[in-house]
Amino acid sequence: MSILHLPHAHPSAIVLDWHATLVDTMDAMYHAVDDVIPKLSELGLIDRLVKPEHSKTIEDTKLVRYIREHGHLHPKIKAERKISRTDIFEVLFGTDREAKEIAHREFDKSYGKHFGAVKPMKPNARKNLQALRDMDIKLGVVSNRARTSMAHEIYTVDGSGWQDLFDTIVCGDDVEHRKPHPDLILKALKNLDEPAAPSCWYVGDSTTDVIAAKETRVTAVFYNGSGWDQVWIDKIFPGTVRHPHEPDVVVNNLAELLALAQRLVGAAAKNAWSDVKSR
Repeated sequence: MSILHLPHAHPSAIVLDWHATLVDTMDAMYHAVDDVIPKLSELGLIDRLVKPEHSKTIEDTKLVRYIREHGHLHPKIKAERKISRTDIFEVLFGTDREAKEIAHREFDKSYGKHFGAVKPMKPNARKNLQALRDMDIKLGVVSNRARTSMAHEIYTVDGSGWQDLFDTIVCGDDVEHRKPHPDLILKALKNLDEPAAPSCWYVGDSTTDVIAAKETRVTAVFYNGSGWDQVWIDKIFPGTVRHPHEPDVVVNNLAELLALAQRLVGAAAKNAWSDVKSR
């Protein structure tokens, strides 16, 4: 666990991303992205791809160039299984929100043809989520995906589903703008009756998730399930004027997230007891 900016308050609510944070749906995701990319021209998006000088990293520039020239993802990206659909669209279209919305809608159409079995990212995921609930922390889950596919996945994961673990579920087609816009997180917090404040944490595996958290003004927890090293994390979160958003905390799994929450809740309880005794 890496703490860059220690949260000032223990969490009253934790909202988590779904894909690649809690569950593995990589195969269906990449199949759907493979369906979308060859259609960029007919969707009017090929000329809206990010120009090289606007890419965040050299790797981003290479990805855009490869897709422009070949009309599909580089095989290495699918083999590594580390980058999400949302981050792919961020790399391709940058700040062009309309282009991203068009791509997301086309993805939803294709994903419905490919999704099926869904499994937890880690075998103890349910246990750790339940432990957070047992601490009286409200839990929410959000996804850029359409509600039809999200509902299927959350009700079938682990065989019996995880719908009982969450106090709210918000999907991409429930809001006007998807991540990195803060709409999804804001709607989840509204449903939880919680303010957008550091005492609410948002946990996600992508740079898009961190941007959404910082734009919402909640604690941004980057879930490093892909095992990126610190050099790469510094590269994708450079903290520059153009790309200022950085996570407050980096965790490698849900067990580390639980340990951090327990630490801060325990510290808050200790401080409260000290205040009582000093009166």
